[in-house]
Amino acid sequence: MGSGVHEQQRSLTQGEVAPLPSSSQSEGSYEQTRSVLNSLFSGALAGAVAKTAVAPLDRTKIIFQVSSNRFSAKEAYRLIYRTYLKDGFLSLWRGNSATMVRVIPYAAIQFCAHEQYKRLLGGYYGFQGKVLPPVPRLLAGSLAGTTAAMLTYPLDVVRARMAVTPKEMYSNILHVFARISQEEGIKTLFRGFTPTILGVVPYAGLSFFTYETLKKLHAERTGRAHPYSYERLTFGACAGLIGQSASYPLDVVRRRMQTAGVTGHTYGTIFGTMREIVSEEGFIRGLYKGLSMNWVKGPIAVGISFTTFDLTQILLKKLHQMGFTGQ
Repeated sequence: MGSGVHEQQRSLTQGEVAPLPSSSQSEGSYEQTRSVLNSLFSGALAGAVAKTAVAPLDRTKIIFQVSSNRFSAKEAYRLIYRTYLKDGFLSLWRGNSATMVRVIPYAAIQFCAHEQYKRLLGGYYGFQGKVLPPVPRLLAGSLAGTTAAMLTYPLDVVRARMAVTPKEMYSNILHVFARISQEEGIKTLFRGFTPTILGVVPYAGLSFFTYETLKKLHAERTGRAHPYSYERLTFGACAGLIGQSASYPLDVVRRRMQTAGVTGHTYGTIFGTMREIVSEEGFIRGLYKGLSMNWVKGPIAVGISFTTFDLTQILLKKLHQMGFTGQ
């Protein structure tokens, strides 16, 4: 019996039997995988809930952004009401299916990427598991938004086209892809890509930065690690207001470039598009058209998005602790 034990030890020291991975290693790998999947699911749900809630306002904003008509709250209300009378209540959500096809992967990637960038930057700067310093906090948000935008951009073009065209023109998402590819070329699916990336850097960066900063200040002032739901909504609303206001002119430019094929314009470059908008409509009325609606829509959407993500993450963690999500 003793010789058998010695033989087993000898074989292990000689490397004849490969050692099993330690339980701590496999546990760490499992935890990281679970964290990524939770972030993806929470982000997808957050994006879907937020965008659906403000879809009629979002569609109205895009219609004004891509036209030369002057924007006002009264005109926006009239457009919504005329659309309702002409095509019915559900027509106010036209293009929302394309929005969901885009926003679900976009939000999932953005929130998941943000968690991963926070972890990587936290390890690099020595703040693992803690709130990042201001500059890395801003960088994590910008990188997350850029990653998501780069991976889902053609879906944004499709969504914009469906929002500004009558339902007879495009029957579904695949029809939009097919017609654009055949009539305007594949490159059209990436028109407006540069202003989108330039806009998403300050937008995502400032949005995540503001939200994380407000949560940090709240925890320091109150001693509560988890804000109440209404506080999360408020923090998210502030984040959306700051982020969208900073990047709004580039949002107008990308919408003009994305929908040029159906509005009769030929926008070529970012500065050329800006120059044409300013010369025809003025600086404020052109480049900031619809911003007041965005001050209503944006904070609501971003507030709902951040709150849904956080609460879903908390729920998933509780379910895991209770044993509902597997071991």
